[in-house]
Formats: sequence, structure tokens, C-alpha cells
Amino acid sequence: MTFSFQAAVAGRGFDVALTVGPEETLAVMGPNGAGKSTLLASIAGLLKPDSGRAELDGRTLFHLDPKQHAWVPPHHRGTVLLAQEPLLFPHLTALENVAFGPRSGGTSKHLANSRAMHWLAEVEAADLADRRPAELSGGQAQRVAVARALAADPALLLLDEPLAALDIHSAPLLRRLLKRVLAGRQAIIVTHDVLDALMLADRVAVLEGGRIVEAGPTRTVLERPRSSFAAGLAGLNFVPGIMTGNGIRAGGGREISGHLEEPGDAGGKNRPGVAVFPPSAVSVFLTDAHGSPRNSFPVSITDLEPHGDLIRVRAGGLAADITPAASADLGLVPGMTVHFVVKAAAVSVYGT
Repeated sequence: MTFSFQAAVAGRGFDVALTVGPEETLAVMGPNGAGKSTLLASIAGLLKPDSGRAELDGRTLFHLDPKQHAWVPPHHRGTVLLAQEPLLFPHLTALENVAFGPRSGGTSKHLANSRAMHWLAEVEAADLADRRPAELSGGQAQRVAVARALAADPALLLLDEPLAALDIHSAPLLRRLLKRVLAGRQAIIVTHDVLDALMLADRVAVLEGGRIVEAGPTRTVLERPRSSFAAGLAGLNFVPGIMTGNGIRAGGGREISGHLEEPGDAGGKNRPGVAVFPPSAVSVFLTDAHGSPRNSFPVSITDLEPHGDLIRVRAGGLAADITPAASADLGLVPGMTVHFVVKAAAVSVYGT
């Protein structure tokens, strides 16, 4: 069962093509306005693109071009959209909410209720069956919403930041539940949380400006990001530029030496590449620090902020993590010019 999608929405600058394999979960990530909601709405049938085509398990969901027009309505697509808010019917019990999908498909009341109880049990909410939404906490309501989505037996499950509205106590429980119930299913999850991607997704696609700028296995994308957004999610410094023999020549003439991560990069001079390194690898000095093999460049501090037990120093579009004692000894304040220093061995360099 493979899902393929290609669609364009000119008014939103949206032009995306992607596939989701059998039993695969794809995480879609990107900044606000990148096109994530447009993607889900187009797949679910809530928005008609200007052009494109989508197929699910050999069935056409839509085919829009000047010569052919096919458009399957949302309730016949075999997709279910789980939103940030549970959106449960307030006048129905949890059991009735979950049974609603099967009942709408013509299943008998007895069988629909049996299926609803199965899925309520799967999301650890069987004891909530007789409660109405007003009697449920946010986490409980979202668990019931997950059960309702799964009871409809969708061929493709669409999840739009399902954990975003939950508190820090409810989110981990639902994340564990989703990991279990998504196993063996085909799903697309839109999320801003790197932990969601790591725990739930087999692959990640990064959207920016209505285009996919990066895609691949989840750990590969987060460990070797090729976009600034993915690097930010992974908490890494990301410097794009032109590859040299042993590093990157970035904007402003900045040269960063590092370790070439891919065999073919040794001969890849003068092509686009990136240098990536963690803030923990960066030292802060008041004056230029010499010594090979080191990268040292002057930057102006923009922010100092707590980061766990450390202080994160932001400067020149980069970040360094140092101890509070070191920050105090250096007398760091915003606007101050310092030198960021990082050993070449701590910098990963690869082509884009």
C-alpha cells in the first residue's frame, strides 16, 4: 500500500511531491507558513489544488490537469485527519464518538461499539467509555480522538501536531501510545517537536516556502541536516557555503575547516556544502585564539540565555554553550565582540 502525492497551489506558492511507503510514518516539519497545513488539507480533500495527482493503494484520490479531472470527496478517500484539538462531539459519550466512524460506514451498532471498545482499550481509555467530552481532561480527550481515528480503519492516517495542545504530563503518554498504534500503519504526522520525529517517524520531510528542501531517514536528517531549519531542530550550528579542499568558505570570507563526512567530498571543491557542529564544541575567547587545527572568528553577542546547566551564547548566527562561571569570568554581555573557536575535528562538512 503506497501513497503518492504531487500538487501545486499557486496562490500559496505550494508545489510538493512525496511518497509514503507501506507501513511507513513520514514526519513533515517546517517553519510556520511552510505549507504543512496545505499539504494535509489537500490530502484529506479539504482543499482542492490547482493541479496534481494523488493515489492511495492504486486508487486515485484526485487527478487535476487540463485533460482529466477526478476528485474523490473526503469521506470516500480512506484517510482520517487527527487535528491538534480532539474535536469530539460534545453530546456523545467517548464510546459513541469512537463508534461514529464505523457506524457512518454502515457497520451495525453492536459491531461498531465492539470495535470502539477495542480501540479505547488500545489507547488506555476503556474506563472513559461512558464519559462525555466535558468530563475529560485534555489528554484523555486526545486519546479518545486517536481511538476514533483508528476505529475508522483509515488506509492513511494524517496527524496535525496531535501533541501540541497537551501538557508536559499528558504528551509523553500519548507519544508512547502513538508509537505503539502507528506500528505497521501508513501515516503522515506534522510536528514541530524533534522528539515526535525521532520516536514516531521512519522518514522526515522538511518544508520551507511550499517546497520540500530536505528529506530522508529521520536520524540522517537530524544528524546531518542540509537545511537551517533541520539543523535548528537538532540543536546544531549550520553554516552554508562553498566547499574547499578541507572545509567551507562561507559568507563574508569566513573559512571553516572540518572533517569531510562523505568520500566524494574530497574532490568536491567549489560546490555547495555545509559545515555543522554542536554548540558544546564552541569555546568563547575575548581575543583571537591561535593554534592548529582550530577555527576562530570574531562575532558580536546578541543573546545570553539559560540552557540547562549552561549558558547559551548566541552570536553571528551561531551558538556556544559555556558554563555560568565561564560567562561571568569573561564578563559577557549582549553587543560585546568575542571570538568563537571550534576545533576542526568537531566540524562535519558535507555537500548539499
